[in-house]
Amino acid sequence: MDNNLLKAYDPDLFRDNGHKLVDLLADYMHDCQNNPAFPVLPWKDPADQEKYWKDFFYSDKSPDLAGFYSDFLEKSIHIHHPRYAGHQVVPPVPLAALTAMLEAFTNNGMAIYEMGPAATAMEKVIIDWLNGIIGWDQHANGLMTSGGSIGNLTALLTARQAFAGRDSWEDGIHDQMAVLVSTEAHYSVERAVKIMGMGEKGLVKVPVDEQYRIKTSLLPGILEDCRSKGIQIFALIGNACSTSTGKYDDLDALGDFCRDNHIWFHVDAAHGGPALFSEKYRHLLAGLEKANSIVIDFHKMMLTPALTTAVLFRNGNTSYEAFAQKAQYLLGKKGNINWWDGAGRTLECTKKPMAVKVYLLIKTFGADLFEAYIEHTYGLAKEFAEMILSRPGFELAVMPDSNIVCFRFISEDSDPVALNALNEDIRKNLKESGRFYIVQTRIDGKVFLRVSLMNPFTKPEDLSDLLAEIEAMIA
Repeated sequence: MDNNLLKAYDPDLFRDNGHKLVDLLADYMHDCQNNPAFPVLPWKDPADQEKYWKDFFYSDKSPDLAGFYSDFLEKSIHIHHPRYAGHQVVPPVPLAALTAMLEAFTNNGMAIYEMGPAATAMEKVIIDWLNGIIGWDQHANGLMTSGGSIGNLTALLTARQAFAGRDSWEDGIHDQMAVLVSTEAHYSVERAVKIMGMGEKGLVKVPVDEQYRIKTSLLPGILEDCRSKGIQIFALIGNACSTSTGKYDDLDALGDFCRDNHIWFHVDAAHGGPALFSEKYRHLLAGLEKANSIVIDFHKMMLTPALTTAVLFRNGNTSYEAFAQKAQYLLGKKGNINWWDGAGRTLECTKKPMAVKVYLLIKTFGADLFEAYIEHTYGLAKEFAEMILSRPGFELAVMPDSNIVCFRFISEDSDPVALNALNEDIRKNLKESGRFYIVQTRIDGKVFLRVSLMNPFTKPEDLSDLLAEIEAMIA
């Protein structure tokens, strides 16, 4: 056998490299949590970053593995840093990350049962467990997939198939169909609708109220108007919570509206669904059980590496319809798909065995882990909002429901355009300084700074220092 192949699969070399990597990551995590001088983001211009890695790739020297790992960490954004408060990506629990390595190493493809028997069974256990927490009965079902964007598309394809009452795979779509969404809906919803071939008319946007929640009072009139124009509304999407402002829609009212009008109710709970685990915040999801389908990301608020998403269906039978096309070597006779053959119910054929890390995380720490995490991050967001309200020169967009807070620096003598530019500059300077990592968003045409408090080690002092850092920039 070729010596290079033998070396690539050498068990002893793997053991040695694995020990080095785990030691390095443990030290790295300690530095993130305890070293004040450790930057959140060691900013480098994209062209410079590309040149560095291109030069290394084409250089003659062989990589020192420990050095390579260390170099990668040094030049990456540090999600485990308490002053990371940017995009909605959680610092994964080390046990979940280790188990993700097991998932990657075994490489069970999961298209059909025999390509991932243990992982398939674990996925079913986790899906049933989640459905029970929502309050659904034994008829509920679901699957796991790679991210909320695919999850939303999967749910909408299922909704359209259920509404059309015919085989969309064979017949295509001939009527003008559309989805009702909040103006605060995640951009993946618009992408899904357009991927489904329904065009711009396939998305009917409903205005939000002063709390950035879908204005339920407008729904009857909008639905009647659509129907008078021959537009068939087959689904409505509720936010739990919205990505931009972190606000929860009134799911109870939306569920009743959909039931009364025979519309599929989908809830995008990719970020805020895990509030289910908190007695203190579960009320935000009142009415969730009325949904026909739900998306929840484990990699947002359930301490799991990306991408790991659950797509849940109140009536499990509907989950078999949207992808019931022929694929003889995998699926057998059309319409005869077993729950354990995953390729029949998702866009993915080969799929990572992503349930393993979730299963072990819950089995080891229990749902109390998620409750503690939700209550820390959501509570910290409210504390930060109070800091902003009490600090001259800052404006809060809206009181937070979740761990997402939008605010901006204001100046009385600045016009709207100048204020937007000022806050864009603040965000840019924070990013390039490396001391904090936050993002920005636009709300009603105004640029707001936005934090998602994802790290369980973030303290009020970190957020007070953030405001002080912004003040120092302006002075």
